[in-house]
Amino acid sequence: MSDLFGDTSPTTAADNAPRPLADRLRPQSLADVIGQSQVLGPEAPLGVMLSSGSLSSLIFWGPPGVGKTTIARLLARETDLHFVQISAIFTGVPDLKKVFEAAKIRRQNGQGTLLFVDEIHRFNKAQQDGFLPHMEDGTILLVGATTENPSFELNAAVLSRAQVLVLERLSTEELERLMTRAEVELDVTLPLDVAARAALLEMADGDGRALLNLIEQVAAWKTDADLTPDQLSKRLMKRAAKYDKSGEEHYNLISALHKSVRGSDPDAALYWFARMLEGGEDPRFLARRITRMAVEDIGLADPQAQAVCLQSWETYERLGSPEGELALAQALVYLALAPKSNGVYVAYKAARRGAKKTGSEMPPKHILNAPTRLMEDQGYGSGYAYDHDAEDGFSGQNYFPDGMERPEYYAPVERGFERDLKKRVEYFAKLRAKRNGST
Repeated sequence: MSDLFGDTSPTTAADNAPRPLADRLRPQSLADVIGQSQVLGPEAPLGVMLSSGSLSSLIFWGPPGVGKTTIARLLARETDLHFVQISAIFTGVPDLKKVFEAAKIRRQNGQGTLLFVDEIHRFNKAQQDGFLPHMEDGTILLVGATTENPSFELNAAVLSRAQVLVLERLSTEELERLMTRAEVELDVTLPLDVAARAALLEMADGDGRALLNLIEQVAAWKTDADLTPDQLSKRLMKRAAKYDKSGEEHYNLISALHKSVRGSDPDAALYWFARMLEGGEDPRFLARRITRMAVEDIGLADPQAQAVCLQSWETYERLGSPEGELALAQALVYLALAPKSNGVYVAYKAARRGAKKTGSEMPPKHILNAPTRLMEDQGYGSGYAYDHDAEDGFSGQNYFPDGMERPEYYAPVERGFERDLKKRVEYFAKLRAKRNGST
């Protein structure tokens, strides 16, 4: 690997030392890269850039082990740029200054620099700003790698000067190709039966580097017969699922859970619920969000839904983990299969918008109390019709500010209990029109 400041050092005895399989199988050209055809294909962004000879600064966004570092290194090779790799975790401002100075000298000597910044989102906003002048004058071509959403973690100024390319986790077929390539390199056939090979691919969870590390362990085993999935699981621990309770994955999964409930799919809802629990999510956070789903997406189509959620939340608090999670799962299934309505949610947001526009309007005087003689003289309470004394228990009076056109916020749907509410809304609307017409 290149150092921060100069060219690759000459071959030493260390170069002949044992190398990890992942390093030995590192592709030597972009054509050897497994996966990522959506960015490397002939008509994909990088394919077009390379064919036209106009490589721009890039941000690689994707999970670990999908080739971000490898692709950056190969881009430098194919464009005759000097490759420099740094990590935002271990690099400070003095180090960055040395990198930029070395790149300037290199540029004066006729060679450009591809600066690969791993975990670029770890740099703060001020440090990210430090890249801008060197990107603009051509001192460096920046290639950043991040596992976090660049929209949230990177400066807008950096994003405006770089193209974001999304790298995806490797598919099972791509991992299988990588496994075959590893067996050729090691000159072995892994001692696994067909089901165990599939289990090993599943353990990697789309991470090519993790798969190669697992393969290296399995290849060293001495066995008389191929191992089964059960035997494999006893020897290897399943890779922990990628999940960051404070990062983007947290929001991705809760979004998937919420939309599965809204889409009336209890199986999908249970899957994402389980994924979050397996990742270590706080069940209380899930209880709160499940209750939110009841009021946002079920609403008055099934008024019981909210009560079911609160009861499941209380049950969890009494039972604790892991028994209490079953109560949350039960509420989740109830919500998924309940009739859906966002009528109140839409009405609430519309009312908030209306309140912002007319925030200083007084209520009509006839619905204001008049506890003093002065207020009574001002007309407070004058003309108020007590609804219980009116025909049908409904006066039809106006309760909006004087002069304000009557809005219609709440529009019940023809599902669940809101069917009955819709009939009531229409009944009172007709009665209101009748009362106002008669006056």
